[in-house]
Amino acid sequence: MFRFAAAAFRPAAARSFVASRQAMPVIAARWYSAGGALSRDDIQERIYQILRDFDKVNQDKISPVSSFTKDLGLDSLDTVEVVMAIEEEFSVEIPDDEADKIASVKDAIEYISHRSDAH
Repeated sequence: MFRFAAAAFRPAAARSFVASRQAMPVIAARWYSAGGALSRDDIQERIYQILRDFDKVNQDKISPVSSFTKDLGLDSLDTVEVVMAIEEEFSVEIPDDEADKIASVKDAIEYISHRSDAH
């Protein structure tokens, strides 16, 4: 009963503030951890899947040491498309000078494994 009596003596502005605070929804923030680094096997499998999605790639020749041009038969434009697909798959942005160095599956695996922001 004391609460009701005390609330009755509050100024009108204070009463409306308290009433509006009680009616406001509660918004909770979620904090996610990084979840750990990607394993080389996960990276390799995801890059293999990217290459499997390309019609021009001979599926039997995909291996960790496959060159995009020599072994898989991709031209320079196809290689750019593969690098762009890798960027999208791992949510990273690869600078042009670094993208030019990615010429094989091994190069792509190495590059992504050294990126801490890849997921």
